[in-house]
Amino acid sequence: MQFSGVIYDTDSNTVVPYVTLRNSTSGKSYSANYKGYYSFVAHEGDTIHFSSVGYKKTSMTIPLGLRDKKFTAIVKMKSDNIMLPVVRVFPWASTDEFKKEFLTMKFADDDLEIAKKNLSRKTLRDLSYSLPRDGGEIQGMTFNNNHIGLSNKNMVQTNPLLNPLAWAALIKQISEGDKNRNKD
Repeated sequence: MQFSGVIYDTDSNTVVPYVTLRNSTSGKSYSANYKGYYSFVAHEGDTIHFSSVGYKKTSMTIPLGLRDKKFTAIVKMKSDNIMLPVVRVFPWASTDEFKKEFLTMKFADDDLEIAKKNLSRKTLRDLSYSLPRDGGEIQGMTFNNNHIGLSNKNMVQTNPLLNPLAWAALIKQISEGDKNRNKD
């Protein structure tokens, strides 16, 4: 018979993806997809075990005497919260080493000196090169570029290379420049 269904979380009614299904009778394992859907061939009376990380294991037995050769079940799994003990990670081998390092640390005595260092030209310049632009700055630049584009939309852009007066001025400047060099 075809055994299929969907697996949901009991608390949030959202699907539980990638649940492992194990048929204890045949010993075969199956997996639900990312939408919590599963479908495989099983027999009447088989016990199916559902397990997933973060959820309590659940079992279901396929009933006997079904008329159709298919059985659909909606399985609800309860989340399993495990409280772990607090772990503290230190870069020192012992607390004595930590105390020694802490006592030899040099701290700035004055908050004003720290502020001056953080607001110096060099620090701010380095930060301006490395920090990405935020949304407000990008929005302002986009607005400014659009405004300039719309302002210049109907203006005729002339090419100075096609202007005979500009050529005459250029030739005049070149010839006067040559005269000045000859005088030296």
